[in-house]
Amino acid sequence: MLSPAKINLSFRLLGKRPDGFHEIDTIMTKLPGLADEITITPASEFSFTCSDASLPTDGKNLVVKAANALSEKSGQALSYHIHLEKRIPHGAGLGGGSSNAATTLLALNGQLASPLPAVELHTLAAALGSDVPFFLYAGAARCTGRGEIITAVPAPQNHPIILFKPGFPVSTPDAYRHCLDAEPIPSIPYASQSYGGLSLVNDLEKAVFAKYRYLAELKVWLLNRRDTKAALMSGSGSTMFAILHPKANPENLIETTHRYFDETLWTWSGTL
Repeated sequence: MLSPAKINLSFRLLGKRPDGFHEIDTIMTKLPGLADEITITPASEFSFTCSDASLPTDGKNLVVKAANALSEKSGQALSYHIHLEKRIPHGAGLGGGSSNAATTLLALNGQLASPLPAVELHTLAAALGSDVPFFLYAGAARCTGRGEIITAVPAPQNHPIILFKPGFPVSTPDAYRHCLDAEPIPSIPYASQSYGGLSLVNDLEKAVFAKYRYLAELKVWLLNRRDTKAALMSGSGSTMFAILHPKANPENLIETTHRYFDETLWTWSGTL
């Protein structure tokens, strides 16, 4: 099964909640062209492997957490081997781990003699992580609360998009730690950008850019390219994305960015 990445087209922080989480209002859309792959096969007992040796394969991995949570909730043993082929970079703000957890829940629930109803699966997903419920549903969505309240929205316009991720990750808890009191960097644009009837903005940029000035400079660089319609950080970073004008050539911008800005950037191009 494919486990797609996501980007946040808009990310607003509304304040701190009594439960310690932040109240958010975000619009997310999946990128089906960029996806991990999860293979599930019957086995004598549960086991999990991953193509990325830097990721844990024990109970710290969200795939294993999802399988354990489903087994406990359903009261049914899950005797399967799960292999995760990673293609989505981690620490990137692209939701790879959350997508893996949701895909695992959907796949294994379908194998149960008595599958859990959708509402119970949603509750399990929300307990695993704020972004996990989004990946249970098709299409784009507005996610509110701490991310678990899902409302379908129209798919964004079909424009070319490029993802740019530097060699370092950004810790999500670290990004949230100073998100409400971070000072903006002078001359860095944080204001909303108009795209297809949406206002593209990310309230986490101030906190993340303050620590990772590189990402702020990358955003400015992308916005100064003539092919770029909008540029924004996805989630808590470290991925920046550029939405291009319909007739732009993504390969030209990738080549230019590698040549004049940073030749080590990981990139991916596709369409929204």
